Amino acid sequence: MKKELKTPSLLDALIPIVSLVIMMGSAVFLFEDDSSYGPNQIALLLAMGLAAIIGMKNGHTWKAIEKGIVDGISMSLGACLILLAVGSLIGTWMLAGTVPTLIYFGLELLNPSFFYAATCLICAVVAMSIGSSWTTAATVGVALMGVSAGMEMSTAITAGAVVSGAYFGDKISPLSETTNLAPAVAGTDLFEHIRYMLWTTIPSFVIALLLFVFLGFSEVGEAKAERIEQMQLLLGESFDLSWYMLVPLVVLLTLAVKKMPAFPAVFIGALLGGVWAVVFQWDLVSSMASEGDSASIGALKVVWIALFDGVSFSTPDENLNSLLSRGGMSSMLNTIWLIICAMSFGAVLERVGLLKRAVSAILLGAKSAGDMVSRTILTCFATNLVTADQYISIVMPGRMYKEEFKKRGLDQLNLSRSLEDGGTLTSPLIPWNTCGAYMHSVLLVNPFDYIFYAFFNVINPILAIIYAYLGIKILRLTPPQGSTGANEASQ
Repeated sequence: MKKELKTPSLLDALIPIVSLVIMMGSAVFLFEDDSSYGPNQIALLLAMGLAAIIGMKNGHTWKAIEKGIVDGISMSLGACLILLAVGSLIGTWMLAGTVPTLIYFGLELLNPSFFYAATCLICAVVAMSIGSSWTTAATVGVALMGVSAGMEMSTAITAGAVVSGAYFGDKISPLSETTNLAPAVAGTDLFEHIRYMLWTTIPSFVIALLLFVFLGFSEVGEAKAERIEQMQLLLGESFDLSWYMLVPLVVLLTLAVKKMPAFPAVFIGALLGGVWAVVFQWDLVSSMASEGDSASIGALKVVWIALFDGVSFSTPDENLNSLLSRGGMSSMLNTIWLIICAMSFGAVLERVGLLKRAVSAILLGAKSAGDMVSRTILTCFATNLVTADQYISIVMPGRMYKEEFKKRGLDQLNLSRSLEDGGTLTSPLIPWNTCGAYMHSVLLVNPFDYIFYAFFNVINPILAIIYAYLGIKILRLTPPQGSTGANEASQ
């Protein structure tokens, strides 16, 4: 006889969520920046176990719950494949000189008269090229903080500029983990997601740059950019830096414009990077080959290693080594681990009805598209506050609101954009969040100090909410009544 299923109570729904919050907070307290490298995954699995126990109490079988877990994980497999390809691409683009060329010319933008704006732009260029706000802040960001101190400029404003630029570049880069995760959770295409984000991202970034220019006019400092010049010199000595090193980037962008699916497009870019490395960086590739191997075999092995395990450089500058020594599929395995655990937790909450119960309480009174977008963004921010992890702030609200957006006739691109506007961008503003703690440790400025100057991170969520209530760039599954257009709301 089939056991009758009980409707979960609000207490049922809150127990695993509150437990996760407590465990996440404990993980950050005990492991600080390393909490995302294992401790958070254990917290997620334990919270998932609590949710499963509550589900079985209410009549669900373990077999049904396990099927829900498998289905939840399967939703993220596309993103996992893309992340593996992204890891390979980063490795070969480092080896080919594509990323070093972007960094070199990005540093050329530094001008003492517009230091804060230039700092923001430099970090944006680097983060966009490597898809990592953390690496950008820990390398170029640290160098720019040193320049700021040498010119006796505000470290808080400089930190805000670093964070703004790093997260802008991270947010619109197809190499970024969160930029891949948000559309995977919402069920949208990566490149369509990036294009749709530009409507809120570009205006927010322009406003932030104007504010940094205004602040820069009030600063008087002496330019001491030896640190930046040294980095450029070392890049020039290590790589052949020319415009044609950017061809792999142009090819990838062209494939994206042609709407090729993300996984093959990114992997083609990675393979092209390997070819470029052999053709244009032969001396570098040869120096990295093992002794005893022939030139061709050695080059093949170096490129092959770059694809699966990244590259490692040894220059007199440790910060530069840290910036360039990365990539490979192996570098993405921890993120994939975290995604699988997070998707499993969300899948159990959904399968046993706890997610629906929590959503019904949160969405009470929500009527318009503005209400849906604003509550999604605020939920992402609240998740960043209580779980202290930006990945959870994307996965959990994404799972919570996915079906609601469909029911209300809103395209899932609205959801994926809101997940990044509210989840990715607010994470470095919270001191106890892993991102906030990391930025504090490398920039040596407390998030509570730079939060007032991380203009892009603050403006973007607010602008997204304003857009939603005004009906600007809100996509709908069906055209509004009387409309002859496609699936876009009137503007």
